[in-house]
Amino acid sequence: MPAINESILNNRAAFHEFEIIETFEAGAVLQGTEVKSIMVGKIQLKESYVSVKDDEVWLLNAHVSPYKHGNIQNHEPLRSRKLLLHRREIEKLKKAVDQKGMTLVVTKVYWRNGRIKFEIGVARGKKLYDKRETLKRKTIDKETDRQLKDHLR
Repeated sequence: MPAINESILNNRAAFHEFEIIETFEAGAVLQGTEVKSIMVGKIQLKESYVSVKDDEVWLLNAHVSPYKHGNIQNHEPLRSRKLLLHRREIEKLKKAVDQKGMTLVVTKVYWRNGRIKFEIGVARGKKLYDKRETLKRKTIDKETDRQLKDHLR
């Protein structure tokens, strides 16, 4: 069994495309073959997003590959999956989405105490110049770390 809080997938594209303002932890209603596929990392979040409909939170467009050893009861890869949150968290998400320019994305999929959890981020889309600035800052940090490492040798 995986360790407590072991990461299965980090959605790096979400951090590149969006500025994550706040995060929430959510469980999900999954079928058995979906759990097994996610355990081996067969989930893709590239074009997925989270939506609030009728006081329920749904994960849409997440592709979970069919389980290799599954039978005819295997799951549908692109089905909508219900996310499990507390009522007050759903209200916060609903208010955040109602604000201009805010969206909900899955930033991380991980294990916690034997259960698969999804980290949902309340996000604002980055402009092109913001993406360039982030990339520039990353490059400068890498160069600084490399120079410090060389200096300490």
